Amino acid sequence: MSNIRKAFENGKAFIAFVTCGDPDLETTATTIREAVKNGADLIELGIPFSDPTAEGPVIQEGSLRALKGGVTTDKVFDFVRELRKDVSVPMVFMTYANVVFSYGPERFISTCKEVGMDGIILPDLPFEEKEEFLPLCHKYGIDLVSLIAPTSENRIAMIAKEAEGFLYIISSLGVTGPRDEIKTDLESIVRIVRENTDIPCAIGFGISTPEQAKKMADLSDGAIVGSAIVKLLKKYGKEAPKYIGEYIKSMKDAIR
Repeated sequence: MSNIRKAFENGKAFIAFVTCGDPDLETTATTIREAVKNGADLIELGIPFSDPTAEGPVIQEGSLRALKGGVTTDKVFDFVRELRKDVSVPMVFMTYANVVFSYGPERFISTCKEVGMDGIILPDLPFEEKEEFLPLCHKYGIDLVSLIAPTSENRIAMIAKEAEGFLYIISSLGVTGPRDEIKTDLESIVRIVRENTDIPCAIGFGISTPEQAKKMADLSDGAIVGSAIVKLLKKYGKEAPKYIGEYIKSMKDAIR
């Protein structure tokens, strides 16, 4: 059984995204520990990339701050190795195919396994091209998490049937970032997912308030939040972890 399943075993899952190294790796480590302490069931670790096509301005800026601070893929792997000494919740990398290619796919995926990662999400990897990485993920026991977008339509069933770990359902068209309201017919998407797989699905993009988190978790198996957390990191810098802990507690309480 995939380790990612553990995140969904105790009711609705709260999934938190953090960019590694924003503003520095020490703050990232404290942020993750606070997130877990306050109810985060799964952590998405962003490996900073210079051209993150799926990200809105907030996470783009976070990536830029991390890169300016000298964060590299090797440093992120060392960071996870250290983090795994006391953080046991499932963790996945959120990054881009280019990062994996430039590192070397086998070297990247085998190192994911070695440091204790459970999966990877590559927003720019089309479902039809996942064979580039899937055999290596299977070889090393790393889940390649698929995304379903509002535009997936007749591909939803196909993607769901082959899903691993969990399914990331994108709530809205466009890039990451808070939305005033989410208008996509997510119920229909989740219904097709449920008909084709028993793998859990969580909804992300645009979720920033406890009310939105509850609504999304009621529809699916969990809520994913990134930009709202990165905003707090921008606002409070090294002091951000305690504010993020309080924020995550309010979100987790809402979806319980």
